[in-house]
Amino acid sequence: MSGVVRDQDVDIDLGQLARAVWARRLRILTITLMAAGAAFAGAKLMSPQYRSETRLLIEPRAPAFASTQQVNDVSASPLMDELNIASQVQLLQSADLLKRVINDLKLYDLPEFDDAASGSAMSSILVKLHLKKNPLENPPEERVIDAFTERLQVYQVPGSRVIGITFTSKDPKLAAAIPNAMAKVYLSIQSGAKLDSNSEATRWLEPEIESLRQKVSEAEKKVAEYRTTHGLLQTNGTTTFPAQQLNDISAELTRVRGDKANAEARAQAVRNALSSGESSDTLPDIMSSQAIQRLKATESGLQSQISDLQTSLLNSHPRLKSLRAQLSDIRGQIRQETQKILASIENEAKVADLRASELERQKDTVQANSARAGEDEVGLNALEREANAQRQLLETYLVRYREAASRADSNSSPADARIVSKAIEPVDPYFPKVVPIVVVAAVATLIVSAIVIMLTELFSGRALRAADIAPKASDEEAIEDEAPQAAPVAVAARRPVQPSMLAAVADEDEAVEELEAAEEAPEDDNEFSVASVADYLTGSRAPLAIAISPTGDNGSAATVLLTRMLADAGRRVILIDMTGSGYPTELMAEDRAAPGVTDLLCGDAAFGDTIHGDRFSDAHLIPQGRSDVRRAMRGVDRLSLLLDALAAAYDLVVVECGAADVAGVSRLTHSRDVEIILSLPEMEEAVFVTLMTEFQAAGYERVVLMSGGEGAEQEFGRAA
Repeated sequence: MSGVVRDQDVDIDLGQLARAVWARRLRILTITLMAAGAAFAGAKLMSPQYRSETRLLIEPRAPAFASTQQVNDVSASPLMDELNIASQVQLLQSADLLKRVINDLKLYDLPEFDDAASGSAMSSILVKLHLKKNPLENPPEERVIDAFTERLQVYQVPGSRVIGITFTSKDPKLAAAIPNAMAKVYLSIQSGAKLDSNSEATRWLEPEIESLRQKVSEAEKKVAEYRTTHGLLQTNGTTTFPAQQLNDISAELTRVRGDKANAEARAQAVRNALSSGESSDTLPDIMSSQAIQRLKATESGLQSQISDLQTSLLNSHPRLKSLRAQLSDIRGQIRQETQKILASIENEAKVADLRASELERQKDTVQANSARAGEDEVGLNALEREANAQRQLLETYLVRYREAASRADSNSSPADARIVSKAIEPVDPYFPKVVPIVVVAAVATLIVSAIVIMLTELFSGRALRAADIAPKASDEEAIEDEAPQAAPVAVAARRPVQPSMLAAVADEDEAVEELEAAEEAPEDDNEFSVASVADYLTGSRAPLAIAISPTGDNGSAATVLLTRMLADAGRRVILIDMTGSGYPTELMAEDRAAPGVTDLLCGDAAFGDTIHGDRFSDAHLIPQGRSDVRRAMRGVDRLSLLLDALAAAYDLVVVECGAADVAGVSRLTHSRDVEIILSLPEMEEAVFVTLMTEFQAAGYERVVLMSGGEGAEQEFGRAA
């Protein structure tokens, strides 16, 4: 390969591929024009093919003279489902239907449908070489059907009950005539099938109806005989005689008992009036007596006379004594008449009681007869049900017979389909389409030519170039030399700065653009202390915080202090060590060689084995791990799943990335719901402003500065 050393990593030079294609543009254009011309000539030499289509709608139909009931039955019948439509499609392609169309149109006389009869030289050669079956071995009728089927297409229009019949032919008139003829033959077959079914139905129903008539007559005769034998004569069409008699006796018994109770109540009222000596004028039985009324009138007259004479005569006068004697006699007669009325009422009560007793006896007798009649009605009901069933079946058969006979006699039964679109003679050929063929041929030739040129350049090595190798810095000087290609870093006061895991897989071909300072760093260090940032994160709802330490391990120590403050405040927090130096692991882990994030990404450790507790707080830690960083970073895309799982279990997930850049952080965070912490214990204005501007330009709106070295120094002392 030109310009490439053997066993050296190479990349494809896309620019060289484009230049090679452009340099041969005249050749490609010439080949494309030649291919377009050949396609144009070939399309013009092809025999034109014409296509036309007829469409049928499958639906239930009834004769025009059908009764209202028949029309309702047809409209209420379920619509044909997909299987029925598919069956009709197969029926349209059946051999019998095709033969009728071929015979009606005399297609066997056309050379178009029997190419094997004339044959071609190439076809004869293939037959002699046994590469093709001799078509003449098949009967002429089969050859015509095969040619017909090749040009025919029958399909169901998606989402409807419409069937399309399409035919392709060299003759435009024939292309339109064949689909129309197929639709006509299909409708004729369907109508004939319905007529045959009607005739068959009448032939089958005639003996069945005659048999049912005899069965109905016999069943009704049995019902009548059973009624007569068991005395179950009907009175009003639904009730038998014993039941009606029982109802009448019960009604009369109720009335008599009411009369008895009424007479006893009236007699008691008269007794009470006589025993108490009260006036009986309010009693209807007393006042309705004419004798009482006459006596009451006489009593009233005597009292009037006595009252008149007392004004002029003394009480001992004979006249007054005589009137008083007459008044006393009248009152005695009234009491006697009242006693007679009481006796009459008591006699009414006795008569009602005797009548009730007689009705009770009759009721018992009729109840016994009714019970026996009820047992007999069980058999009667069974016979009536049998007779009704036979009668209903007979009526149903008669209705069906009349419908089928009327359709068969009229010799008119429309098919369950109708033509919704007839085929018309096409004007433009269906094939070949000259313009599309030429365009497709030209485009295909252009693409293939370009691909051939690119493959030639690739195989020759001219389109390959040596790949750039990522720098492997092991000390401060190497990192500082590679600073224009890697993430911005600085030398820490206590330890050399190590490139973070994210920076190790960042695109090292892109130089970090230097941005101008957008604003000055804050002067009050207390506002950006570790404690202030801890308070801010306590009130934040973001589940993830990314800590960037541009100056090295002193910034990572501040992040460890921040994590411990959050844990002491009662927050469930975990720190993930994504630095290159592993300094957070050294400060927090009991064992620096404990399995961590690199082992998890490489598949060398389980998820639960990588979570450890902090030595000096309730915080948790996922250490750096023992596996190779570059091999682990090949699975960096799985980090998002890890962070999602941790965010569901912890209040806050802190990721210490060391000296990472915006590109590395963007690969780690797919969303922008994240807090960016710039850990700068010793404030460096240029570094802060540059990182702040880069993160804001990348779309990260929440970027927080954390400065101040007091907390970090405490962590260093605790680690010691």
